[in-house]
Order: sequence, then structure tokens, then C-alpha cells
Amino acid sequence: MTDLQADQVASKTDAPLTNARAAARAWLEAGRPVAMATVIDTWGSAPVRAGGQMAIADIDEFQGSVSGGCVEADVIAAGIDVIENGKPQILSFGIADETAWRSGLACGGKIRVYVSRLDPGTDLEFIKRLDEATANRSPLVIATRLSDGAREIHDGTAATDPAIAETVRRAHSAVDKSGETFLHALTPPPRIIIVGATHIAQHLATMATAAGYDVKVIDPRTAFASPARFDPSQIIAGWPEECFRKMTADPFSAVVTLTHVNHIDDEALSVALKSPCRYIGALGSRRTHAKRVARLQAAGFTDADIARINAPVGLDIEAETAGEIATSILAQIISAFRKAPE
Repeated sequence: MTDLQADQVASKTDAPLTNARAAARAWLEAGRPVAMATVIDTWGSAPVRAGGQMAIADIDEFQGSVSGGCVEADVIAAGIDVIENGKPQILSFGIADETAWRSGLACGGKIRVYVSRLDPGTDLEFIKRLDEATANRSPLVIATRLSDGAREIHDGTAATDPAIAETVRRAHSAVDKSGETFLHALTPPPRIIIVGATHIAQHLATMATAAGYDVKVIDPRTAFASPARFDPSQIIAGWPEECFRKMTADPFSAVVTLTHVNHIDDEALSVALKSPCRYIGALGSRRTHAKRVARLQAAGFTDADIARINAPVGLDIEAETAGEIATSILAQIISAFRKAPE
């Protein structure tokens, strides 16, 4: 979490500048109560989606954001009240178009914010559990009863409740159908593992990063996996099987093979097919894929296993250039993460 710890505020807690939960943990460890403000609903133009948070320790000690605009002052004031009386509050803000820019809601909109108190004696372990899950890329859903702030932690990897499972699958926080409980999705950042540091991969890595994905590019060919061609932090020079051991191809991961070199792509696909990753795609024509299927069958993979591979990779948009092909791949990956299974 070094990216969250790079900037420090000038306070006795040295809490990180922008991360609400890290700041809350620092204040709780210092023995101070904290108000946590969480966006639970948005309509229209809202720069902070549901689940966004602000931690408040005092009138001039707060981290994070719930709107990026002038409603923050009201939220901070409510947070001080909640710290003092312990009673959670639901705040509603409707922003008219003429005041939208001042509030950070560029075209007007509405938000609802839930503010509750965290206590050092009872809630520090709760925050530590969330941090541990984040470090392990383990999904959680926090179900908070809005009337009194009572919480339940649900393991996202073993969810049987359809609402919890869908919250995890879409990584989407929202108030449930009853209107009484907020389901807060704490899921790992989606990751795209690109095998093959090719020209298409350059475009895909750039666009996927801009879309908020954690991107890793694997290639044993060091001339391809070069810092001159990719962000150095994204490159892993090595064979797929070796590199996959250093990361988790979990349900929040997509694997795309782009080398067009059989023994490299096949090795990556063999590892991916044995993992629970969300999406698998492989570059190549239908004829190329038919030969690939035969090799995978000979290696012991079933038809059901091989059906997980999207090939030819990407949405069928008649893409021709490297940039267009990368666009079609990213669109297909986004669809796999966002759309309900058919």
C-alpha cells in the first residue's frame, strides 16, 4: 500500500493524505473516535460513486471525499455530531444545475451519505480485518443496517445470498431492495494479465490503465518486455507459469494471450484454465484457435475448460488496427466484469 502512504498530513497521526480507511485506522490506533462518512446512493452527475468514504476525526482533520465539492463541509459538521452523540445520520444533498460546478456535480445530481461512529475499543479490529482482506485480494461485503449502524461482514468468496454474490461480482455498492441495509463491496482492483508484450499489448495496457485496471505484462522475450515500450512497473520478464506464481489469477483477474507464439500462449492458457480468473482471451484466427484447441485437448483439458477461452479475442467490431483490436479486447473484458452472466 505504498502508493497510499506516499503523502502525509501534518498531524500527530501522520495519516495518509487521501485514503479514508488508512486515516481512520491511524486515528483509532491513537485512541481517538472517528466518524466514517460513506456515499450510499448517487443520482445524476456524482464524482464519487457509492462506497466512497471520508474519515473525520475533528473539524480540521479529515481524509477522503464524498463529493469533491462544497457538501464536504456539511458532512464534516455532521461527522463531529456523530462522534459526540454516537448516533448515525443519513444526509441527503440535491444539487441544482446552477450550483453544480461549485459542488463538484458537474451536471446536477443527488447523493446520500451515511455517517457513523467508529470507536477505538470496538472498531479497530474491524478496520484491521478489512486491511488484511485488501492485502490478500479477498473480497468482502459489509452489510450495514442503516437504522443503527449494526454491521455484518460477508466473505465474498463463499457468498450464498444472491444479493451478496451479485454485489461481489459487479463490485457494486448499493442499498439493498429493502432500503434498510447498505451493501458495501470491498473487492480487489480488477487486474488484466497480458501475456505477450506486443504492439496490441501496448495499446491495451495504456487503455486498461486509464480505465482503472491493474495491468501486468508478461513476456519471456526481454527485447519485447522492455521499459522503453511499457511502464516499467507493469512488466514482468519471464515465462507465464513462473510469473503466475508471483500473482493471483483470481475471480477479479482477466488473462489475455497476445504473443502469437504457440508454446508461450499455450503455457499461459494452461495456467489460466486451472485458475478461477473471470476472463480468458486468446489472439488468433479461428483456424489458429482450432489448432490450439487440439493441443489443449491433448494436454487433458475438457471441452468445458476450453470453452472459457474467448477466441478470436475481443468483441466482433470489425477491428483492424492494433489500437482497434485492443479496444475490442478491453470492451469484452469490461463486459465480463460488469454484465450478468447469460
